[in-house]
Amino acid sequence: MLSKLQPLTRLDVTKTYLPPQERYNQYLEEIWQQGWITNNGPIVQKLERNLETYLGVKHLQYVTNGTIALQLAIRAFELTGEIITTPYSYIATTSSILWENCTPVFVDIDGKSLCIDANLIEAQITNKTSAIMATHVYGLPCEVEKIGAIAKRYNLKVIYDGAHAFGVKINGTSIYQYGDVSTASFHATKLFHTIEGGAVITQNSELSEKLFLSKAFGHRAEEYYQVGINGKNSEFHAAMGLCNLPMVDSIIGQRKAIFERYAALLSGLPVRILQIDKNITYNYAYFPVIFETHDDMLKVKAALEQENIFPRRYFYPSLNRLPFREGEACPVSEDISQKVLCLPFYHQLAQQDVQRIALIIRKSL
Repeated sequence: MLSKLQPLTRLDVTKTYLPPQERYNQYLEEIWQQGWITNNGPIVQKLERNLETYLGVKHLQYVTNGTIALQLAIRAFELTGEIITTPYSYIATTSSILWENCTPVFVDIDGKSLCIDANLIEAQITNKTSAIMATHVYGLPCEVEKIGAIAKRYNLKVIYDGAHAFGVKINGTSIYQYGDVSTASFHATKLFHTIEGGAVITQNSELSEKLFLSKAFGHRAEEYYQVGINGKNSEFHAAMGLCNLPMVDSIIGQRKAIFERYAALLSGLPVRILQIDKNITYNYAYFPVIFETHDDMLKVKAALEQENIFPRRYFYPSLNRLPFREGEACPVSEDISQKVLCLPFYHQLAQQDVQRIALIIRKSL
């Protein structure tokens, strides 16, 4: 009698790192003993200080998620009118602008870095422009010096969506030191996570206090200073962050090895992968592949899914083509968004699975 074939193990685009359960339980015991589970508790405060040290930044406010971080930044500067932004990002970059009653003005991306093309920004500045909000796409830095110079010339604020950029450095300096505010996402799919969570980061102490009040209903104790919302996070989420933070360097090292293995196995195929400049300390957050045509991408996607492997069209669609906020034509972003797939990529991805994925792609092309 023939035995039934075992189904292939499902491979998703990412897999959440979970620390040893006993390590997390130690923090749970501490939380239970103290009875302090939210409202800027000691574990939240410890995580903030540890993150400031690890990331090399002065002021970090831990918040509920990366989208709230963007909204807090917009609100802290009391931005109005138009905000220049990228069409190649997760929807939160655009939705946070719209949610705060501002207008996103899309500027096309650079075809190499996939970040906003700094050479095109100035032409889109009007008397209604109040800020530039750019994304470090897949963790690759924007042209921060050029963007900073433009912002200074026109008296604009700069907000960086650094959801992908945890641990990234330029010439040894944290990417989060650039701009007036940088934000981070600590969602469970990210390189470093706190299950749900994020951060808003600045080098300015007065602004940091304003951001703290903004996330905490606008008050400290019985003194009220401004309008605020509830953007706080809990001791339970912060505890997960304290468990995961010591593992980040090891995780990045393992991801680097997988990145290099993918790159070697896909060499010679009609595809393009990320090119990392020598002055960048990269975090290997994603492994996007840009195919030559939309049809090639769809063919590979279908072939992988047939083998129980699920890449992601990340980012798709180009945000200037959203049905509720169509914007200016951005031909580079629109083209790449039609041809990109992020492959399964996480530190525990087995070498044989990397080889299997690469072989399917090679056969498909």
